[in-house]
Amino acid sequence: MKLVHYFDGEKESYGVLSDNEKIVTCLPTLAKSVHKRLPKSLEAFIKMGEKAVQNAERLFKKATKKVIESNSVPFSKIRLLAPIAHPPKIICLGLNYRDHAAEQNARIPDEPIIFLKPHTTIIGPNENIVKPKFVKELDYEAELAIVIGRKGKNIPVSEARKHIFGYTILNDVSARDIQFKDKQWTRGKSFDTFAPTGPCITTENQLQDTSNLHIRTLVDGELRQNSTTRNMVFNVYEIVHHLSKVMTLEPCDIIATGTPAGVGFVSKPEPKFLKPGSVVKIEIEGIGVLENRVVEES
Repeated sequence: MKLVHYFDGEKESYGVLSDNEKIVTCLPTLAKSVHKRLPKSLEAFIKMGEKAVQNAERLFKKATKKVIESNSVPFSKIRLLAPIAHPPKIICLGLNYRDHAAEQNARIPDEPIIFLKPHTTIIGPNENIVKPKFVKELDYEAELAIVIGRKGKNIPVSEARKHIFGYTILNDVSARDIQFKDKQWTRGKSFDTFAPTGPCITTENQLQDTSNLHIRTLVDGELRQNSTTRNMVFNVYEIVHHLSKVMTLEPCDIIATGTPAGVGFVSKPEPKFLKPGSVVKIEIEGIGVLENRVVEES
């Protein structure tokens, strides 16, 4: 299933995006119509883990076509929101793609390099990335993001899949001038709006093989990143294993798994940074498209 968090003009809800991406079926109202119950929020749904997905799948099998249609709205009539607005943690990896390390002449890490973003960086699809006036070198990073569905500590690689609820897209927006000045990454990657996410969460049972997903980034229509998760140093299960040795992973945690080659600051013959008006469009196979525009801080 592809799950979306949305606003329908009156209220926020969540639901299942149809295969042709033209219809969204509201899960809480669908459940109510067949005398069942599901949580009111997507975050509460995720905390139920695999059981929630199984319950939702049974709902679709039990409900008639008419009942499903009566609890659905056209995709064109809703506004997508960030799938998870207040994740407990946003954990990000650096240098986790061989091609990205190579374009910087950087050494491949023998353990994941990690940093955190605050939840105030989160925005949803089609929301604006706000460039602070004093930031001169604004950059993009397309990343496959893991959504944790089950609490765990010291998780073996062989058990990691059971702790993954699904996957989404995260753009690890970065102020390179600040990042490189500080010689560490927190401040340059933690400004409000610097973590666009979405457009949906594809559940783990629908996207079981993440070993070779195509990733592309277009800026104002120009192809900048064009790679695959095959280039990852640590795969999704290894990432969950390594991070869980450091910290307890919790439902709704978001793990951004690193970016491939093609970021702006290493572009040749000169860097290509984002400017006010720039539109960043990230596509990841099996998930969809995340698009955001850059605006100057007012």
